[in-house]
Amino acid sequence: MFSFFSKKSHMVEPAEALPGRERPIATAVSHFVNGNPLKGPYPEDTERAIFGMGCFWGAERRFWQAGAGVYVTAAGYAGGFTPNPTYEETCTGLTGHTEVVLVVFRPREIGYDDLLKIFWESHDPTQGMRQGGDIGTQYRSAIFAATDAQLDSAQRSAERFGRALKADGFGAITTEIGKAGPFFFAEDYHQQYLAKNPGGYCGLGGTGVSCPVGLAG
Repeated sequence: MFSFFSKKSHMVEPAEALPGRERPIATAVSHFVNGNPLKGPYPEDTERAIFGMGCFWGAERRFWQAGAGVYVTAAGYAGGFTPNPTYEETCTGLTGHTEVVLVVFRPREIGYDDLLKIFWESHDPTQGMRQGGDIGTQYRSAIFAATDAQLDSAQRSAERFGRALKADGFGAITTEIGKAGPFFFAEDYHQQYLAKNPGGYCGLGGTGVSCPVGLAG
């Protein structure tokens, strides 16, 4: 994703972050692909997961294409300090947020480990504050776990995939892994962008290394 704003390669200090705003910015009402309510309410049999893997346009598409078990996906911002940031603010590097995808899914149909496999294999988690040609803290790799069980699964999967990457000549995983804080929905035009613009930009590229999520290791 392109931006004319400064691309910061170091995390902003909380005291230097932009102030943001009290109210959420406007976004879409429903998912462009499946029509489900973007902001809920979500069915009781669903869980939430949050992943950052570079430009959220391509990242979101990877998850809405994952199958019937994914109820809704949404592009947004997480992991920073500024409440209710705009895209322009996030691009400055002064909010601390990274571009993320919220995935609302039915565990009985698609497991969290399945989502982790999509996450690890769809980008290069060794690049630090960038993803390919997209440079800055807003493109850092991240997993924000909604539950302790998710956090444990994410950490174990990182250890196993890290070994697989090392065996194939890659460096250490730089993915930020932690408990989820606030998720802020991105603007309407970002939601399901590549469904609305099939020829649009997608900067994602995996390593080609298979992720052994769900296997003993």
